Amino acid sequence: MRLENKSIVVTGASAGMGHAIVERFAQEGANIIAVARRLDRLEELSASLKDAPGRVIPCQGDMGDPETSVRMIDLAVKEFGRLDVLVNNAGIMDDNTAVGDVSDEMLHELFRVNTYGPIYAMRKAVQTFIAQGEERGNIINITSVGAVHQTAGVAYCASKAALWAATRHTVFMYEEQGIRCNAIAPGGVLTDIPLVMPPANEFGFGRTSALLAHSPEMGMPEDIANAALFLASDESAFVNGAVITCDRGWTSF
Repeated sequence: MRLENKSIVVTGASAGMGHAIVERFAQEGANIIAVARRLDRLEELSASLKDAPGRVIPCQGDMGDPETSVRMIDLAVKEFGRLDVLVNNAGIMDDNTAVGDVSDEMLHELFRVNTYGPIYAMRKAVQTFIAQGEERGNIINITSVGAVHQTAGVAYCASKAALWAATRHTVFMYEEQGIRCNAIAPGGVLTDIPLVMPPANEFGFGRTSALLAHSPEMGMPEDIANAALFLASDESAFVNGAVITCDRGWTSF
């Protein structure tokens, strides 16, 4: 098993890519704190994996709240004795609004969840890795091709670009402490995000749809889980500061 006995925190674990990551990691022997706002979904996920080699413990929380990051990582240390890997997957989408029309509320909420939340978690993870004193630690951030490709509104694209920058900055600052930080940039993936997105802004969607016309076949959450498995495993020990684009070539257009 590629993740046997590793202690891992996965955010946004109740659906989509996070759900698939937890499933794959548990089957590879990881012990996981699964974090999301929907406790009922987390409990269903944990129950479905009761026979997996790894344990899955639900942890309810809003990733935009800094207290959630402290609580989930402290829980991993309490239950599993340490923290090995943090997967920052939780995120929300905007309605394709361009900068001329974006509201204060949308900017605040997208950055609260997509940027501040992961950085809160990275802060606590880095503190924990250093306290463990073993000169190792592993952070995986789920950013987006929207960070460099205009696939959504200004709030979403900017919030994911900020996470991309935070990934590279963390590598520069903590490489000597043995802390790795990489990212995955998915393209179009079939999740339930379209079901909870606000209605598309007419002008913004008119512009982004020009790119959508060139989008290849949509990916599945399991495709992102496979990339995350590589980054979480010791097979990627020499990979640091990388952004793995998983978009079936979309950003080559």
